[in-house]
Amino acid sequence: MNKIGVSDSELVSLYKNGNEMAFEELVTRHKARVFTTIYLIVKDKYVAEDLLQDAFIKVVNTIKSGKYNEEGKFLPWVLRIAHNLAIDSFRKNKRYPTIVLEDGSRVFDTMEFAEGSMESVQIKEDTNQLLKRLVQELPDSQREVLIMRHYMQMSFQDIAESTNVSINTALGRMRYALINLRKKMDKLNIAYDNTVYRT
Repeated sequence: MNKIGVSDSELVSLYKNGNEMAFEELVTRHKARVFTTIYLIVKDKYVAEDLLQDAFIKVVNTIKSGKYNEEGKFLPWVLRIAHNLAIDSFRKNKRYPTIVLEDGSRVFDTMEFAEGSMESVQIKEDTNQLLKRLVQELPDSQREVLIMRHYMQMSFQDIAESTNVSINTALGRMRYALINLRKKMDKLNIAYDNTVYRT
């Protein structure tokens, strides 16, 4: 079967009707793009390869269960699945670092914890947990950019490519995320140092 010129939509339909070769063609067409999307986030070749498989397994399960809505947007749908898997993987395997707020202040910089003090360690851990909760309360688009920038150390170029938006949009989301996070922290009197600036 010659699949040159056959659309993704047609291949999905063929696969739904039992043509396994059609799905192989979809994977061949898009695996490089999907892998890149994942790798930009996890920055680990082996983890990215595992998540690539997971993404296509999820694609298979969704199509076979009849839950896939054909809108002619197969690739964006697969990229979103891959993106979400990569974000979830990163969250599970990395600790939350210090966050730099919109005005350049850094969370926890004003806190001095005595080494070896169990009480100090517990206070810091409790505050970290609270900060995680505040980050989770941000709107999805803002939370996503904040995690990618501060936790994953991704450039705005990589963030823009990974989320399929312009760099200006990514920058704007980051700005609003930090403004909103600072407001939440002010409300709860979480300490941060407003003397340190980092772009």
